[in-house]
Order: sequence, then structure tokens, then C-alpha cells
Amino acid sequence: MVIRELNEQECRELLGRVSLARLGCARENQPYVVPVRIAYEEKYVYVFSTVGQKVEWMRENPRVCLQLDEIASAFEWTSLIANGRYQELPEPRFTAEKAHARELLEKHYEWWLNALAERREKETNELAIEPVFFRVEIESMTGLRAGTQ
Repeated sequence: MVIRELNEQECRELLGRVSLARLGCARENQPYVVPVRIAYEEKYVYVFSTVGQKVEWMRENPRVCLQLDEIASAFEWTSLIANGRYQELPEPRFTAEKAHARELLEKHYEWWLNALAERREKETNELAIEPVFFRVEIESMTGLRAGTQ
């Protein structure tokens, strides 16, 4: 098995292909990592969520990271870490950006499901579920690829 670093273009291509990532945030020196559906374009990763622990923590500390993988086998995989900054897209200031985020996310099957499924389990009044669109401005990224060559 050979492991090599990805160049920037390969990192961007991987971000464009993968729609499920893990989002890491932290508050008071406590990390928190959750799966999220993503859509990538240029320097941003877009996410749909609901208000809960991760959003509350990111509002306090906007420094976040994303980790994602493509795994073909134990010996053939690609992994990426992207560090960046959380930016919520509230109305009316970010109306165009929010619409763009939704358009990108809608290209992925059931893009909204992760965000709403957990909240529906906890909240019986669906009107109390507050949807949130946000993006992560990518500041740095690094990746590795393992293979036979």
C-alpha cells in the first residue's frame, strides 16, 4: 500500500464528489463531531441543519473542521480534512446565498434528512424546529490517498 498527499486540486475534486462529511466544532475545550450533508463550490462548503448543539456551539466559536472520506477498501481510500470558519446565512441579509446553498444541496438525494430526522425525534411540534443554512469558508485543507500504486 502506498499513501500520498493530495494536491489542492485533488482536495477540491474530492469535496465536489462527496456529499456526507463529519463536522467538528468545539466549545470550552470540548470537541463535538456530527455527520452532515454537504455541497461544495469554490471556497465554501454549504450545509443545512436545525438549531441545536452544533449550531449553538458554532455561533460561539466559528472555527470548525470537516472530515470526509471515499473508501473503496481497507487499502484504497481517500481522506480529507478542511479547516474553516462557520458563517450562518440568515434572511434577509443572505437571501441570495441561502437560495444558492439550497440549490446546490438539492442536487444530493435526501439532503435535508440528517438535519430533520434527529430534531423530529426530540420535538413533537414541527413548527418549533428552526432550520438553518450555513456555510464553512475553507481556509486550509489537506488530504491523503492510499492505494496500490
